[in-house]
Amino acid sequence: MGKVRQADIARVAGVSQATVSVVLGGNRAGVRLSERTRLRVLEAAERLGYLPDPVSSRLTSARNDLLGVYAFTPAFPDVADGYYPILAGVEAEAAALGKDLIMFTASSAAPDRIRRTRLADGCLFLGRHVPVDALAGLLHAGFPIVYIGRRTEMGGRIPHVGADYVSASAEVITRLARAGHRRVRYLREPDEAPSSGDRERGVRGAAADAGVSLAVTRTDGTDLAPATIAGWLADGVTALVVEETDTFAVFDAAHRALRAAGISVPGDISLAVLGRPPGGAPGPVVSGFEVPRRALGRAAVRLLASLVEPGTGEPPHRLLPCPPVPGETIATVA
Repeated sequence: MGKVRQADIARVAGVSQATVSVVLGGNRAGVRLSERTRLRVLEAAERLGYLPDPVSSRLTSARNDLLGVYAFTPAFPDVADGYYPILAGVEAEAAALGKDLIMFTASSAAPDRIRRTRLADGCLFLGRHVPVDALAGLLHAGFPIVYIGRRTEMGGRIPHVGADYVSASAEVITRLARAGHRRVRYLREPDEAPSSGDRERGVRGAAADAGVSLAVTRTDGTDLAPATIAGWLADGVTALVVEETDTFAVFDAAHRALRAAGISVPGDISLAVLGRPPGGAPGPVVSGFEVPRRALGRAAVRLLASLVEPGTGEPPHRLLPCPPVPGETIATVA
């Protein structure tokens, strides 16, 4: 038998399709119906094996315990990718709260595709750059959204859960200063994103406080030649600090250039990453800090659930601490 329609139930129960719609929709309008008619409709629906359309249910109920997840970049490229533990945290917390998830797979930021997220009770978003116009429309309509990662767009009105990159990055520079480093080169990607800006703010502030001479190089990694890093070493740079992003492009390029130049870490130069390098990177454990990605996913789900069901007391913006990773790549300078 094909999909059971409300018209089929109406025929079996001997009532109008409008009556079936009222009964299956929970009679929220308070239409006067006899209990006998209501039971006849429900019995016919059960006998025919009727399953309500979740989209229709969404339109006739306040909530359906479905939370959306929308990524503006591929979300599952590899288990070592930075998004993987975030999504694992999202899944774990959604299960703990009794929520189901809808994964919106399009990486496009087109408004018509983003509007589909309203099939859910609310939606999580992740990606380095925000499609402001599309999200503004959702917020204006009162649709609950939470961004995973601190956002400054729209006057800070986007609810978010992020990592405290400012404090964590400052701690890495302070660690280098305590080890005697006074000339540091910081490598960051050229594009603008709040996470990159937060890291640089922490680096610059801590360097100024500690009297560290800091030079910032913006690069996508393609111009990091072995001779470039050898030249920095010859100029007295004793430590490289590298931004970590979801692509790991700059860290990977720096690591390759160091090997190609025959520069040992930390024997010839110290190395720190503002985050953690991809799993399985060769050599000693790189000093840096832990990005609490799984905790970010879980906290984002809790915040979204609190926006769907107001009154649970979750703040609309939250930054999680990043525990330091001592590692083995910061040497003491005599």
